[in-house]
Amino acid sequence: MNVSTMEIYLVGGAVRDDLLGVPVQERDWVVVGATPAELLARGFRSVGKDFPVFLHPNTHEEYALARTERKTAPGYHGFSVHAAPDVTLEQDLLRRDLTINAMARDAQGRLIDPYRGTCDLETRWLRHVSPAFAEDPVRILRLARFSARYAPLGFRVAPETLNLMRTMVASGEVDSLVPERVWAETVRALGESHPEQFIATLRECGALARIFPELDRLFGVPQPAAHHPEIDTGVHTLLALAQAVRLNADAVTRFAVLVHDLGKGTTQPDDWPRHHGHEQRGSDLIRTLCQRLRVPNMYRELGVLTARYHTHCHRALELRPKTLLNTLQGLDAFRKPQRFEQYLIVCEADARGRTGLENRDYIQAEFMRQVYQAAAAVQARPLLAQGLTGLALAEALQRERLAAITQVRQAFRDSETPA
Repeated sequence: MNVSTMEIYLVGGAVRDDLLGVPVQERDWVVVGATPAELLARGFRSVGKDFPVFLHPNTHEEYALARTERKTAPGYHGFSVHAAPDVTLEQDLLRRDLTINAMARDAQGRLIDPYRGTCDLETRWLRHVSPAFAEDPVRILRLARFSARYAPLGFRVAPETLNLMRTMVASGEVDSLVPERVWAETVRALGESHPEQFIATLRECGALARIFPELDRLFGVPQPAAHHPEIDTGVHTLLALAQAVRLNADAVTRFAVLVHDLGKGTTQPDDWPRHHGHEQRGSDLIRTLCQRLRVPNMYRELGVLTARYHTHCHRALELRPKTLLNTLQGLDAFRKPQRFEQYLIVCEADARGRTGLENRDYIQAEFMRQVYQAAAAVQARPLLAQGLTGLALAEALQRERLAAITQVRQAFRDSETPA
């Protein structure tokens, strides 16, 4: 084939975000009318495993040969890929997930929009390009993630697309998702501006019950209205997640917020709306969830600890010095102060994630910081200088830390007491 027939188009997210007026994070390109040999001859480096993708020799941006896909088996690996010079741009765009991602610009900057993506951008619809959307279960996760990203702009899922997603769930297509892909999309969604919308979208199409049954189980479970005006535990979880964003929490902390109340989903209905022992039950559920989805250790550890100890923080002003010190030690706060700070943010997001209480002061977090600082200031070195070792050293360190916490506790109470 004559190299002069090769045409290159900017595609996908870069075109979409440019039209929306939001910063373009990365640029992807489609090459029409070329072969792998021609790109290699131009200095491109092959990196695609499942289909022909190349890195530009200078910009290192991804260039993919135009391709079509045909479903051959269940799951998102079950595809036969055809990449050849005769595949057109329109055919390549047709295999994409959403209309707003199925646009391109040519070398002169002209927009190519065969599937009315600009119309859906203007009317704020997340709509599938073709029925082929149903062939790839990852697209449900991606759409939910886009919902989390573009919710502030007013985007919502088109009714026909939501119906298609529900059909995919009912047919069992979602069950073929592998843990690594579920987690990859989830952690990306946690970093979006409205991660709670990711969960809400998955629930609306029925996928949440299949992917995160521990979370889905929370919806409809009541809590005491006196403490939780929103009542529903699932609703509270989404409100708390929104507050975590407001508190500038990182993705690890947001995950801990998402799972902090999982134990309430296993409370027996006869015990509702109270949830005695939900902390430990939640810790066990988080371990199971993280093992199933192969969640990294840092996420699991913070999630387990906050589930176990979040009510300690809420009740901190009522706790005895010994219980406060045990809490710090249980959290491993002296060795991992940064994680302790993440824990406090989770607790504050939990407290603020209640209808009508979003702006209430959470003085418990500041109190716990002062307790930690006082206890951490007690060092073993002076005690070692006194000749203390072993059990005697540990007991002396414990006594001095308890004394420091007692002093902080009294001073904090005095400062909160009206004159």
